[in-house]
Amino acid sequence: MFSLCVFVWGLGLRLDQFNWQARAGLRPSLRLHIAWQVARELLLAVKGANIADSKLRDQAMRAAQSTCLNIAEATGRGTIADQKRVYSIARGEASEAAAALEIAAALGECDGPQAAAGKPAARRLYALLGGLLRM
Repeated sequence: MFSLCVFVWGLGLRLDQFNWQARAGLRPSLRLHIAWQVARELLLAVKGANIADSKLRDQAMRAAQSTCLNIAEATGRGTIADQKRVYSIARGEASEAAAALEIAAALGECDGPQAAAGKPAARRLYALLGGLLRM
């Protein structure tokens, strides 16, 4: 049995509900996973920004989607080292999605307020994934 215990800085939350037995195949609901929820917020911000440049929009959407999918994949991995590897990939993808939003906003090629909403989500996600990498 292994336990995923993360202290979320700034929120004062200790997430002890992510205990499961690997052999039994029991997994926590992804919707309860805070990092996944924040990754979803970032995905929705990227989609809502309506980036005008089709190549940049495609790259931003793929990066944001990949972030969500990598977090989901990591929860299904059998070893801590493998989980950390996939969480690291997710963090890189989140950074890419955030950079695409910043570039589009700087060029005036997106909905500014929606792109701005993605920035705090990206920062929070980066911090959450960093915590998961330090477990």
